[in-house]
Amino acid sequence: MGENPIDLEPDRSNQIVLHQLATDIRLRCVECDSQYPGVSDQPRYRCDCGGVLDVDTNIHHPLQQEPVFLESFEALKTSESDVKPFTGVYWRQLFEGRVTSSSTWPVNMVTQLADSSGVWRYRELILPIPEQHIVSHPEGNTGLYPVGRENCGDHRSGHRQIGHYAGLEYLYLKHEGENPTGSFKDRGMTVGVTMASLLGACAVACASTGNTSASLASYAAQLGLPGIVFLPSAHVAAGKLAQSLAYGATTIQIEGDFDDAMRLVEHVCNELGIYLLNSLNPFRIEGQKAIGFELLQQLGWEAPDWVVLPAGNLGNTSAIGKAFRQAYRLGLIAHMPRIAAIQASGANPFFRSYMSGFRHREHVRAQTIATAIKIGDPVSYSRARLVIEESNGVVEEVTDDAILAAKTVIDRSGIGCEPASAATLAGARKLVERGIIKREERVVGILTGNLLKDSLTGIPQHKQGTTISASIEAVRRALANNISL
Repeated sequence: MGENPIDLEPDRSNQIVLHQLATDIRLRCVECDSQYPGVSDQPRYRCDCGGVLDVDTNIHHPLQQEPVFLESFEALKTSESDVKPFTGVYWRQLFEGRVTSSSTWPVNMVTQLADSSGVWRYRELILPIPEQHIVSHPEGNTGLYPVGRENCGDHRSGHRQIGHYAGLEYLYLKHEGENPTGSFKDRGMTVGVTMASLLGACAVACASTGNTSASLASYAAQLGLPGIVFLPSAHVAAGKLAQSLAYGATTIQIEGDFDDAMRLVEHVCNELGIYLLNSLNPFRIEGQKAIGFELLQQLGWEAPDWVVLPAGNLGNTSAIGKAFRQAYRLGLIAHMPRIAAIQASGANPFFRSYMSGFRHREHVRAQTIATAIKIGDPVSYSRARLVIEESNGVVEEVTDDAILAAKTVIDRSGIGCEPASAATLAGARKLVERGIIKREERVVGILTGNLLKDSLTGIPQHKQGTTISASIEAVRRALANNISL
């Protein structure tokens, strides 16, 4: 941690909230278990030992304040890491009541905005603060598409092709590309920018291959806060960069790859007092937990057997695994789903570490067409390793060709996704072929980004061809090879 010449000066109206947060949350090192205050004058992103930090929260259900419920909630008076399993009926009632709120911008912003967000609906489990302090679009409320051979409904034969491709009877795809800026990053960014606002940050910054920068730029612009994006010198999808520029972020392109940019931005933020919003920030991970909570709620709190997702910087692997752990301990679900983290074979440090039984932490110089997961030294390695171990999960790798083939299937089904998302389907197919995932098991795959995030890779490009005359006969000839008329 460097000296901080630019103090973070929280507004006086935030002092009560920060004081309560300091009481309710602690930061715990994933490596050595050291603990630090959850809120301090200088934000902390790492332990003194160099390990990443996790948020440990005292969880309180709102009804704990009612005397009649005190006995039921006795188990929640300790921190999340020590809480005992107990009936989740009160939590389910709370969240089910909130999900009926409109997902559009409500008239009464203070009392309804939090319930309309697919992140802040679960605020007691994410960041327990009053609604008026929340910075939200709102985000979340993304679709969960049944695409398996058996669970895909009538009139959706295109979607069913995904289940056939994966070899799964009961497959769902949760499309995080339906978030406001087109990726799952919005779930973490709403919490990260909310914390930046509470702390009175002078600016926010991140290193990014695209999705994080777009999300940071959007949420910072909403708050009226300067956003700074460090980009690697090559292989950033144009659609993602266009978003950052349109939202008004300051972009700094550096020589090197994402890992070089990540090392630089961490140093810059510590030295200049800018608030860091990569997934190294533990509050970013708290927001991304909402993916897990929301998909469980969409499944009626019947946990799937597997969740399969792309793995780059490993923030989602960490966050979703933590959500399942909390949901299980609170009695929301009866069992922990297994996690399958899928890496591109050219950007596979986590897979290599997994194959060695996590005896060694591997690093690579990443190379893949899936730019969103083109990361050779993932920040959330330690968090994700614990998730794989505690969920009896697996880590797999897939080639770029397999990613592009899976992307074609998803795109042609009418759902669509960016290349990194397609690693989910490619990985699920490979794990089914290997017999690790059984064909009859219930599987949820995470699609992390919208199709338009990368409008070139894996998408057929329009070519100027010969024109035809404006006649029905010419149209009939043009369609003869594609449609039976």
